[in-house]
This record gives sequence, C-alpha cells and structure tokens, in this order.
Amino acid sequence: MTFPLEDHYVRTNGRTLHVVQCGPAAGPLVVLLHGFPEFWYSWRHQLPALAAAGFRVWAPDQRGYNLSDKPTEVAAYRLSELGKDVLGLLDAAGHAQAAIVGHDWGGIVAWWLAAEHSNRISRAVILNVPHPKALGQVLGQAPRQLLKSWYVFFFQLPGLPEWLFRRRRFRFGRGSLRGTSRPGTFPTEELSHYVAAWAQPGALTGMINWYRAALRQPTRTGRVSIPVQVLWGRQDVFLEPELAQLSLRHCDQATLTYFEQATHWLHQEEPAEINRLLLEFLGPELPDSPSV
Repeated sequence: MTFPLEDHYVRTNGRTLHVVQCGPAAGPLVVLLHGFPEFWYSWRHQLPALAAAGFRVWAPDQRGYNLSDKPTEVAAYRLSELGKDVLGLLDAAGHAQAAIVGHDWGGIVAWWLAAEHSNRISRAVILNVPHPKALGQVLGQAPRQLLKSWYVFFFQLPGLPEWLFRRRRFRFGRGSLRGTSRPGTFPTEELSHYVAAWAQPGALTGMINWYRAALRQPTRTGRVSIPVQVLWGRQDVFLEPELAQLSLRHCDQATLTYFEQATHWLHQEEPAEINRLLLEFLGPELPDSPSV
C-alpha cells in the first residue's frame, strides 16, 4: 500500500518543527533524523518503504533547518536541547516509545537519546556517525581523523562559514555533497531541493550553530543498553571506518554492517539494502511480528 507524504508543523520543546509524516496512523512510530547539511528530504527513499511495512514515520526538519524554527543563540543547539525536540515529537505523536534512525548529526542525537532516554527509545539505527566517546578517543590519538575534521574548527568562526557556504549560489554546499559521494548520488534536480532549504532565512547560521554548540556547550553521552544497529559506508571521507567498531564498545547489544563501496551518504547510495536492513532490524516493533 502506498501512503502520501504529509506536511505537518509540530510544537515541541518550545519550538515548532516541520515534520513530514507517512504511513498508517496506528503503526509503530519511527523517527528519522537527518544530518548536515540535509533536511527531511534525505530520507525520501526510506519514508515510503517503512510506511508500506506498517510503520508510522516522522521525518522532521531539525531545528535550524529548512522550514523549522531557527533560534539565533548558539546555546539553543546544545545536544540536550536537540534531543528534547525529539522527545517532544514522541509526546505529540502520543507514543511512549519510538524507534529512531539517525544519520550524521541526526545520529549524534540518536546516540544521546538511546543512552540517556532508553525508556523512550526502543531501538536505534545509526548511519555513519560514531558514539561521541569513540570519536573523542580517536581525535586524541589519530592525526588523520583530526585532519578530516578540519571543518568543525572552521565552523567556529563567526560569519565566515555562512558567507563561504552561501557564495556563488551555495557552491560550497553543493560541492560538499557531490564531491564526497558516489557519482550520480546528487543530480542537479535533487540538489535544487537542498539549495531551497539552505536559502531559508536563518538556515545557514542555524545549521552551523550545531557545530558551534558542540564545542562550546558539550553534552555527555553515556553507555547504550538498547538494541543498536550501526550501518557504515567505508568510503566516508569525513570519518575513519574504525570509529564504527569502536562505537560498539559503548553498547550492550549492537550490530555493525559495513558497506564497502558506500560513502558518508550510504542511505542515498544504497537505499534498497539500507531499507532491507532497517525493516529486518525494526521488524519486531510491528504488532504481528514474531517475538525475538
């Protein structure tokens, strides 16, 4: 069965988020959290697949992005605040628990929720972002990863990152997607949607403030006890592949699947296989699924 994509505006944690919803109203809730520099649209391949399987799927524009609220102060982008946004979405949906899927920065939020609010998160799927403790360990020991993370420090500068990102019709943003993905992953038609999202008033500062808050307002992420599935493209130019394996050390029950030819953007490069693994991992959430 095919379900339409529904645009909603949901009040949560004192902010209003734009949320694309799909699937049967009574289905188990799955929340999809995008990363930088994306928005809900990055989950366009996963939304219909999960909905057809019986899930109710919510894919928000996280705060600072696209059509959601964009507070100006850096402190508004602390990890704890970003996580509270998601908990408020669960409340708005009327669900005590939900499964969560996060990519990049959305994965950082998912790690925090899984560790600090395991009573609200039943299962977590993390795509190409390590547990924060694993990243901290590697940054202190591996110069190669430190070099790959150069942009995190560049984003701490006031104003200059926004100017660079915006100039020549967002050439920096378009290049960051095309230059770090497999050829054909981000065709011109797809990139036009991203450009429209980046052009929203206040969006660039909101997006980059996630990085500023991470260094200025650090938030602890503890050990994860709930089931976790880590999916990782080995050709990621931003993150070393061993970070995925190191992340498992901070979990009680986790599995890891590497995609040998995928990059940081694996859910857009390998949608069929990602969807298969998601449905396999999240299947027990469905009422008629066998217990495991």
